[in-house]
Amino acid sequence: MVSIRSDDFLVEEGVEVHLGKRPTRIDRLYESKDHYKKILKKHVDDLSQMQQVHYADNRYSVLLIFQAMDAAGKDSVIRHVMSGVNPQGCQVFSFRHPSAMELDHDFLWRTNCALPERGRIGIFNRSYYEEVLIVRVHPEILSGQKIPEDLLNGNDVWKSRYLSINNMEHHLYHNGTRIVKFFLHLSREEQRLRFLDRIDEPEKNWKFSIADIEERKHWDRYMEAYEACLSATSTKRAPWYIVPADDKKNARLIVSSIIADTFRSLNMSYPETSPERREELMKIREMLIAEQKQ
Repeated sequence: MVSIRSDDFLVEEGVEVHLGKRPTRIDRLYESKDHYKKILKKHVDDLSQMQQVHYADNRYSVLLIFQAMDAAGKDSVIRHVMSGVNPQGCQVFSFRHPSAMELDHDFLWRTNCALPERGRIGIFNRSYYEEVLIVRVHPEILSGQKIPEDLLNGNDVWKSRYLSINNMEHHLYHNGTRIVKFFLHLSREEQRLRFLDRIDEPEKNWKFSIADIEERKHWDRYMEAYEACLSATSTKRAPWYIVPADDKKNARLIVSSIIADTFRSLNMSYPETSPERREELMKIREMLIAEQKQ
């Protein structure tokens, strides 16, 4: 079985990120399509078993955050990697343009309302990080957020938001939430090819919109925004992982391996049965056995 080292993709706390030096494609982690399926199945099965213990243990919650440029494969990663997880213990949220009610609150409010409970997994397909990514690329969005003008002072806005995010994630960590953040690192050329694929294949047309092309024009500004964000908000308690995403299969194997490593680090177990509870169960067992004899 191939060995995947989570630390190879980790953004260490305090390190300045330069995405141009980070690969969007690495050597294949699988030898063939069948080999890929075998590895992924092992990862999915492991996650399924660990999720059951996580649900029963009921001490931690796990929050998985996915950010990326359009067509990087966030949806397919989530679908494939989490395919074996019990839906009762997992929820996926996709955050788009905020509603009028959400704009009447601070920028973390709407995502905080969707945080996972203990024993559960929460998945954010895009997240509060949009507020330091798309909003930074399109600062005119700030004008619709009803923020007092004296607080909109250049780069201070982003530094303040990074601080708010780090403080919030620190708070969550100390209340039992483990946060793992994935940036699916896609090349501009691979995005072009995937856009063409979405146009050429009728069953994929629904995935494509003119807005995707408009955002592509701001590629360099997005890379700058991601670099600043990843550098400022990757911490030991809530790390970012930069996942090469030009090969979708590789990306799924890397993400599933990192999630599994996260669960293994939690030292989870099924609740122990007390002597009193065991005695109660044995009495119930005797009653059920007696029913069979009647």
